Amino acid sequence: MALSVSAVLMLAVIVVLLVRRSGLNVMHAIVCMLFGFYLAGSNMAPTIDNFSESVAEMISDLSF
Repeated sequence: MALSVSAVLMLAVIVVLLVRRSGLNVMHAIVCMLFGFYLAGSNMAPTIDNFSESVAEMISDLSF
């Protein structure tokens, strides 16, 4: 649960930065948000979830 909330917050910050600094239209951001919403309800959702969990585990296993 904490991973998904932090991932959502991180992605929200990235979208805000892209809208303000890189010229991303607000309409484009809305389309991307709707795409993610519908993608989450598709058959690919478990695969994407497993991939993101694997990446998060790999990053947490890195030692600096």
